Amino acid sequence: MTAVVFGAYLAAIFAIGAVALRRTRTEGDYWIAGGKLGWLLGGATLAATHASAGTYIGTVGVIHAVGWEFTWLVLFIPFSYWFMAGFLGPRFARTRELTLPAFIERRYYSRRARALAAVVILIAATVYVQAQVIAGGLIAETVFGIPAVWGMVFFTIILLAYTAIGGMVAVVYTDLVQLVVMVIGALVAVPMVFRLLGGPGPLFAAVETLRPEAFEFGALPGVLLFTMGISFLLGGVATPEKLVRLYAMRNQREIRRGLFLAMIVATGVNLLVFLIALGAMGLFPVLPSGDLAMPLIASYALPPILGTVLLAAVVSAIMSTVDSLLLVAGSALSHDLLGVFRPRASPRARMLAARLGILIVGIAPLVLILSGVGEGELVQFIVLLFTAIMASAFFVPVVLGVLWRGLTREGALAAMVGGVAGVFVWQSGVLPWPGWGPELVHPAAPGVVISLVLGVVVSRFTAPPPESALAPYFGHSAGSAQ
Repeated sequence: MTAVVFGAYLAAIFAIGAVALRRTRTEGDYWIAGGKLGWLLGGATLAATHASAGTYIGTVGVIHAVGWEFTWLVLFIPFSYWFMAGFLGPRFARTRELTLPAFIERRYYSRRARALAAVVILIAATVYVQAQVIAGGLIAETVFGIPAVWGMVFFTIILLAYTAIGGMVAVVYTDLVQLVVMVIGALVAVPMVFRLLGGPGPLFAAVETLRPEAFEFGALPGVLLFTMGISFLLGGVATPEKLVRLYAMRNQREIRRGLFLAMIVATGVNLLVFLIALGAMGLFPVLPSGDLAMPLIASYALPPILGTVLLAAVVSAIMSTVDSLLLVAGSALSHDLLGVFRPRASPRARMLAARLGILIVGIAPLVLILSGVGEGELVQFIVLLFTAIMASAFFVPVVLGVLWRGLTREGALAAMVGGVAGVFVWQSGVLPWPGWGPELVHPAAPGVVISLVLGVVVSRFTAPPPESALAPYFGHSAGSAQ
């Protein structure tokens, strides 16, 4: 039964990709769906991209491992969308680009900055896709009984195929379908989990008895929890797969409505997932890895049909995020890197490079996993590393870049290089201060601080930006660059 449902589901996804291919006529269609999305499709694709393996597998896994103290991070979700709607969107999307690095070049009048942004995106996307592939392997092993490695391979092939075929048009429509499945899956699972444990009261009592530490603070240092929240907030604002969706929507009114829809749905889904995580602690109090909690609930705690719906929700969450990251990676290689080094490349050559970029970033995580990189890591912690890289690389150049006229080309370059370097140095734990490191402070915090300090200080000692670079974001008119 499960195999039949998943087969039909994947066939539907491929059918959407095939239809999207016929509707994709230009590069603008491929990368930003022609910039014609309304608030419903725009908001749905934002929310679907937000909900990933980090939500359905990782969040449940971390809560199962450390307790409910991790749930307070949900507060940062509405703040990130509110900030995008109220401050970032109105200026960032004044000039329509195809990619985030294209914005970097326009604002900082530098092809080097554009190329650097593209390289950072390729590296970070590889990290993020790795978490999703691991989650796909867990589902394949737990549900279908096949080795996790083969599950990862099969999962990667499916994602590469339909993303490369249809581009943003395919991604947007599959995201809408996947979001509906995600919401239905979570809505169905919560009352069923409550019913299995006798209702909300007995559920809380069971968790208190079986896992008394679940409702206590202390499993994670308070500073670490707070800086993880900063990573979610700033990384959520500055991730390229979200920012490019602002370009994909028709106008500011649609952007604001789409962001509001994404905020409501993403926050609601996370709250439902928190309740499922609580149920997992009551049903499976001891697990070798917290990341097994959600697949086990779907496979053994729910009736077959409902379990299949929940599994479809989990797979939808993974696919809706990976396809967006693969598309961003493809654009980074073809539209940005190739655009810098071979600006006269033909449209056919650019599309070939795009699909090559999608292939590389889709396969590289699988190779890293098979090589032992990231083995044993909880999925959510890999996701948090991605958000740390994004926040440290792009929060200052993007957000400060549209709010402060004084940020210069040299300041932006220093902010990107210093911020990303700070994240990797901090994550490595090679620090001169005993007791400090990623186990106490998440790398996003030092990365963003270094990026901000370098951006401001270097800008103060370098020539101010030309008016032509500032006018699209601080003037009264808006332009368009395809």
